[in-house]
Amino acid sequence: MSSNKSVALIVLLVALFVGATQTVYTVDETESGIVLQLGKPVGGIMEPGLHFKLPFVQNVIFFDKRVLEYDARPEEILTSDKKTMLVDNYTKWRIVDPLEFYRTLRTVNTARSRLDDIIYSQLRASLGRYTLGEVVAHKRAQIMEEVTKRSSTLISEYGIEVVDVRIKRTDLPPENERAIFGRMRAERERQAKQYRSEGQEESAKIKSQADKERALILAEAERKAQVLRGDGEAEATKIFAGALKQSPDFYSFKRSLEAYEKSFDDKTRIIMTPDNEFMRYMR
Repeated sequence: MSSNKSVALIVLLVALFVGATQTVYTVDETESGIVLQLGKPVGGIMEPGLHFKLPFVQNVIFFDKRVLEYDARPEEILTSDKKTMLVDNYTKWRIVDPLEFYRTLRTVNTARSRLDDIIYSQLRASLGRYTLGEVVAHKRAQIMEEVTKRSSTLISEYGIEVVDVRIKRTDLPPENERAIFGRMRAERERQAKQYRSEGQEESAKIKSQADKERALILAEAERKAQVLRGDGEAEATKIFAGALKQSPDFYSFKRSLEAYEKSFDDKTRIIMTPDNEFMRYMR
């Protein structure tokens, strides 16, 4: 008898526990809850806190209130100057109306698929109005603002708000990269040839100017040297003339000795008469 009471007590406790778990639920601060009865929402949106529901008849689904991120796969987009580019973008979004979200999309995966369609179409439309250079360098912030605003307007009917759309990376399709790199290489080679030609021209100018300055410097130096030599010879002549005036006989004798020294060497033979003027100091 006591064993039957124990079993009944255990069954009662289990039933109470199951009933409590099926009746009481909590909603986290980062979530919103929706109570479903036979698959249909009832009672509105459940805010964070402790709540009750009918056991076995009702169930609760939860949706994250925080900003979510969706990283889209890279897609090809054509710019206004007919350049194909591979765009890799991501989107920050959040659920602002869980009831509408559940009625229209049901799940986050479905929402991501719908986001992908809308944002890609808006990116394609916006980027198609700009050139490749503007997309890459100048207009990206403006384009992202346009895409975010339009995408948020279009997706709002699903209870979703698009917070931000950003391009992570823009690449060229593989078949276009080789052609563009080839054009870039040809352009760089053309510029290199131009720079080399300009450098050679500048080098010739510098060398010509240097040669001209060198010739002028040498000519000026030679002129000064000649002036100095002339001045020196004039001064030497002046000194020699002054000395000659003081003792003409001595300097005549000295010049004769110098002439003898240069004329009479081992292999020189001179035939002169004793009365020759050249030999007057030898008499």
